[in-house]
Amino acid sequence: MADITAGMVKELRDLTGLGMMECKKALTETSGDMKAAEDLLRIKSGAKASKAAGRIAAEGMIGAYLAADGKSGALVEVNCETDFVAKNEDFINFSRNLAQLVAMQNLTDTDALATATLPNGENVEEYRKALVMKLGENISVRRCVRHATQGRLASYLHGTRIGVMVDYIGGDEMLGKDLAMHIAASKPICVSREQVSADLLARERLIYTAQAAESGKSTDIVAKMVDGRVAKYLAEVTLLGQPFVKNPDQTVEKLLLAKSAKVNGFTMFIVGEGIEKKSCDFAAEVMAQVNQAK
Repeated sequence: MADITAGMVKELRDLTGLGMMECKKALTETSGDMKAAEDLLRIKSGAKASKAAGRIAAEGMIGAYLAADGKSGALVEVNCETDFVAKNEDFINFSRNLAQLVAMQNLTDTDALATATLPNGENVEEYRKALVMKLGENISVRRCVRHATQGRLASYLHGTRIGVMVDYIGGDEMLGKDLAMHIAASKPICVSREQVSADLLARERLIYTAQAAESGKSTDIVAKMVDGRVAKYLAEVTLLGQPFVKNPDQTVEKLLLAKSAKVNGFTMFIVGEGIEKKSCDFAAEVMAQVNQAK
């Protein structure tokens, strides 16, 4: 059996980014063959990624990138299982690098992103699997979006959990930042009332109609009550209808008119949005493990 030196372990660790114990074990199993050990770790990391894939990953971060000319940019959501891993430097750099790849290579979905190459020359999917092996958690690239514009782009990150990119024309750089921050704070679902889906609006109207009918008022009054509630709802969920966070006496629509500006669109990612988080019964989990060991 070949002697496994500390230098060999360090070299394999530098190549793979994995832990010293994993590297030493792989070198031992391959009798010190560095290439075979690297391949073995890749195989094992892939297997571990598959095993972890069933676990819920609702933590993570939003990676953002905005080109220097403000004409292109991207947001990426990368998920993990715990807030601890979300703060890991390798995880953070991975998320940021993915956003840059999406923007610079005009990638349109996570499948295309998985086949792309990171700045260090590694394939995105292979690196993700290695990161799963290193950090011991399921890590998934959930979604990405690229923006390109003839106007301006502005982005805002609220910590690492909310990311916004807004496409606008007119105004100045400060307006873009204000709009992005407003979107993060007020969370509109679209720019204008015309963009609210007909199905969503019909559902809200049905609810308001049923509520108003309980008042016992006449049909005409009920209709006016429903129209009023629908108008209020549209103001609450559309960017143009919302009171501007920096000046609640002014709507965003009036702000844009005053600045001779227009919002073409925006994207907002919130970490874990829509993912059902699993509640953990610690006592039950411990008992399950005890029973399994019997």
